Amino acid sequence: MQRVTITIDEELMSALDQYMEAGGHRNRSEAVRDLVRAGLLKTPESDDSARPCVAALVYVYDHETRQLSKRLMNDHHSHADMSIATLHVHMDEATCLEVSLLKGQKSDVEHFADHLIGERGVRYGQLVVVPADAEQGETPHAHFHPTGRHAHRSN
Repeated sequence: MQRVTITIDEELMSALDQYMEAGGHRNRSEAVRDLVRAGLLKTPESDDSARPCVAALVYVYDHETRQLSKRLMNDHHSHADMSIATLHVHMDEATCLEVSLLKGQKSDVEHFADHLIGERGVRYGQLVVVPADAEQGETPHAHFHPTGRHAHRSN
């Protein structure tokens, strides 16, 4: 691991400490590493669009909007190769939240997400994309889990 020294003002340091505490980081280095990773995932790469990815699409919509539920369901069915799973939650009488797990080529996943978010009646939408090969090359690891010790391997 490399050691890096940075200088930041008091206000930014305070914000970093709050982020560290809220995120459960053990120290500032962990918090900064998380922030750097998140920032790097947002940087556009020239050949990034063809890269395989997994993603979580979160969107909130008004289910009373004419035919919206049917259109959303048809969109998911017509992209069945991309859909892994969907969680549907009723927030109130008229509002639903869905979390759709997707996989595929990044450009295809983003295009699908943009289409769904752009539907009339969708009030909020956000896509979180993770490169499918993000952990490729790392060694298998084990950790403790509430249900017992288990190991998993990056594929």
